[in-house]
This record gives sequence, structure tokens and C-alpha cells, in this order.
Amino acid sequence: MEVEIISKENIKPSSPTPNHLKQFNLSILDQLIIIPYVPIILYYPNHNGDNIFQALQRSLVLKKSLSETLTQFYPLAGTIKNHLSIDCNDVGANYVLALVHGRLDGFLRQPDHGLINRFLPFEPSFDESSAGARVTNVQVNIFECGGIAVGLCVSHKILDGAALYTFLKGWANMACGTKEVIYPNLTAPSIFPVKSLWLRDIFMVLYQAVLKEGKCSTKRFVFGSNAIATLRSEASRNGARQPTRVEAVSALIWKCAIAASKEACGVQKTSLLTHLVNLRNKLAVKSSKDLICNMIWISMAVCKGSHEPTLPGLANMVHDSITKIDDEFVNNAQGDEGYVAMQKSLQEMGEIGSIGPIDDYNFTSWCNMGFYDIDFGWGKPSWVSGTVGDGFRVFTNLVILMDTKCGGGIEAWVNLDEQVMKSLQCNPELLAYASLDPSPLPNDP
Repeated sequence: MEVEIISKENIKPSSPTPNHLKQFNLSILDQLIIIPYVPIILYYPNHNGDNIFQALQRSLVLKKSLSETLTQFYPLAGTIKNHLSIDCNDVGANYVLALVHGRLDGFLRQPDHGLINRFLPFEPSFDESSAGARVTNVQVNIFECGGIAVGLCVSHKILDGAALYTFLKGWANMACGTKEVIYPNLTAPSIFPVKSLWLRDIFMVLYQAVLKEGKCSTKRFVFGSNAIATLRSEASRNGARQPTRVEAVSALIWKCAIAASKEACGVQKTSLLTHLVNLRNKLAVKSSKDLICNMIWISMAVCKGSHEPTLPGLANMVHDSITKIDDEFVNNAQGDEGYVAMQKSLQEMGEIGSIGPIDDYNFTSWCNMGFYDIDFGWGKPSWVSGTVGDGFRVFTNLVILMDTKCGGGIEAWVNLDEQVMKSLQCNPELLAYASLDPSPLPNDP
């Protein structure tokens, strides 16, 4: 399939941002993130029998509604100023229109990893977004069949996965003309204020062991709801507590990655699993779910090289590490004195990281965020995908967990060193619960 760029333009907010809002200060939690952009692609089949020209008309609806939405989400219409703030200069979103010479159903029947990133306005990478870079970048892809794929790369300096959903929901509601207008909560900088770059400096040091260069391979492991139910039951044997579906899937992938690493290097290393924890439901703040920021903290679980990893044991470690980021921690981390609680947590992370040679596996979950409910007026997406790290400088041990279209399943987008992935993708325990790169179409096997 060829992806042909038809046009590029700036979509500015429909109303100018007031002068007193021209600078948006970031929160201290925004400094945790060193990946520059949050990429996502939503795929919409043509259920209405529209031809390609009618599909192109939909792009006009998307542009108009995006302009109106950026008035509410005004920092997203600006540019990066520095590590501390966004310049709300109304330069607008970078908006690319592309024609895909092929059918959407043909692509979804057997997704081509080599094509996925071409549905985005640019290739995602680890390179730092420079001052003056646009916050919001969109590419609308029109297939010959009239299907549409909407790809976004939004600055991770201001958005995490939950905040990205809030923005997409606001845009979709505007496109549909619904009465419910989404008003973003932009109060995070006052809840978690920042006066310097100390947190970012510390995390840059901590992440040095996490960022690995080399040949990266991306595979998608899909767990159905029945398989997850069985997995949760297996993880709670011998009196262990039953994990959530995210905890169970994370524990299994961790267990199989430990085995794959051991096969690749000949020895079982101490292994570290991190999970990004959403803090929104732990805040006593009105409309906390609509906060536009990186409202996350990092949990850590360790399996020593001398220990035999078991599924129940690893699931307990994942659960215990996540539950440590509780309401008390979030309450103590707020305000001008919140750095004390953060420093204590960072000290514990540093002690874990100083154990010696370790394998890091970094998980983030976008489950239960509602991306499959994003309807711009022509139905809900048939698939929501992550991006592919093949050949790019990325976190090689990064796992992104996403919902499946229906049934409570999970898609795990796993980025690993090429040699380790060769072993992982053949692991019989993993393949007993997950399918490797299946079609996301519901009628396909």
C-alpha cells in the first residue's frame, strides 16, 4: 500500500487564546516523561457505503471541529517553549491529509507492521522534541474504500494516555455536534507545582539503564477474555490473591521475558518491572478524570536472579508495587512540599536500580480508557493501534497494554531486543494464552 500525502496545513483554534493564558506552565509530574510524543491510530471502516469523495468531505468536518476543540484545549494549539512551559501562541495543529492506495479491510485482515507508522504525521522516535515544536500533530488517512485512519502524535510533555482520551473525546463530541462539550481540567500545575528541573534531572539518570539502542522488534500479543480469566485463575493458585487482568497479563509477559533473556544470554539476571500508575482516581479533585497533564507515577517490582519466577509470585509483586502508589502517597505529593514524598519514592527506585546488572521491562496500560468509544460521527473505530518500534531508537523493553475491540481482552504491544524477541514469540506458555499478531477484524480467526 502506498500512502500519498495530499496536503499539509495548520489548524488554528477558532477563537484566539486570551493574553493572560499565553503561557501554560507544566506540572512537576510532566517531568517524569522523556518520550517526546504520544502516538495513536484509530481505524474507522466505511459502514455507510460512502465513496472516497464523501470520505474526503469528512476531513472537512474533522478540521472544523478540531479548530473549535483547540479553543477549549488551548495549550494543544501551541508550541514547546522549554521543559517548564508551553507557548500558547495559537500556531495550531499540524494537519496532514493522506490518500492510502488500498482498502482498510485488506490492511486490517493482516496488519503490516511496516506500514503502521506511515499513518502518523511523522515517524515516532526517542529524539527530544525541540523548542518551537508543535504540541499537536494529526494525519487523516483516506483509504480507497472510504475507510479512514486518524493518526496523532501529541506532545508527551503535556499529555498521558488518559489526557489523550479526554482530548479525543472532546474533538469527537465537537465533530458530532453533541450537546456535551468537554472542558479540560488545566489545574495540574497548581496541584503539583514545579520550580526547577530537579525531578527531570533525576529521572534522566534513572532512565539511562532503561534506554537501550539496538535492533528492536515489535510484536503484538492478543489475549482474549476467556484466556485472561484462565490466566487470572492460574495466577491465584495456592492461596495467592487473584490479580486484575492487567496485573495477570503483565506478570505472564514478565515471566516469559525473563525466560527469553536467560535463553539469549545464558544466565538469569535480576529483573525489574515498572508500571506507570494513573493517579487521577486517587485525587480528591473535581473533574480529576479530565486533567490535562501526565498524572502518573512509577511503580517498581524486582525479581532477583537467584529466584525461580512463578506466575503467582510475579503477579503478587506487580500488585504490591502498584498498590504502594496509594491515596496517601498522592496526597503527600501535592503542593509546595510534595517533593519530600517524591524524593523518598525516588530514593527507593535508586536503591533498586543500584542492585547491579538487571533487565528492565517497562509497562504502561491504556486499558479501560475508552478509546473504542471515540466516534466522530460515522461510528466507532474497528481497531485502535499503537506504533511499531522496528528499527527505531526506542525503549527496547517497552510493553503497551491496550483494550481489544470487545470482550475484555488485551493487546500487548511488546518491544524487545531482536534476539530476545525470537525466543519470546515462540514461548509455549505465552502462546497458550495469547495469539501472535492476529487480525483485529472480529470475523477473522
